[in-house]
Amino acid sequence: MFKNVMLLAALLLPASFASAHEYNVGELHIAHPWSLALPPNAPNVAAYFVIDNKGNEADRLLSVDTPISDRSELHEHVMKGDVMRMQQVPNVVVPAGGQVTFSPSAYHVMIMQPKDRSLLADGKRFPLTLHFEKAGDVTVEVAVQKQPPEGTSVHQH
Repeated sequence: MFKNVMLLAALLLPASFASAHEYNVGELHIAHPWSLALPPNAPNVAAYFVIDNKGNEADRLLSVDTPISDRSELHEHVMKGDVMRMQQVPNVVVPAGGQVTFSPSAYHVMIMQPKDRSLLADGKRFPLTLHFEKAGDVTVEVAVQKQPPEGTSVHQH
């Protein structure tokens, strides 16, 4: 019986690693960077993740970059009157002991005019480097998915 349980655990282990990927830099923890597969006519793609700050001091995400594009920007969605609009932001504060969620209709990374669209197909991954004021740089792998993770709502604009 124990042998069967261990075999089952060994078989399931790679599946759990395949879907969840997490990174640490300083006191920051970055969970499951993801992006939706790029539709054929879309000029840009967005990347999403969650940053937890386990430290006693705030940090700031200053910028991002990726080799798949010459330009990547930090953006947020804001309400202007009755309309939700996207706008670039100079940085994103990650509060001490707090969390910032990059998700559709919130903060997100806009990757402009990707060079190799084949890297943005379901099941692929691409590197994204996050530059923090205090924690420094961390390169994460963004998982390209056909569907957003469970519990994530995506509003098309």
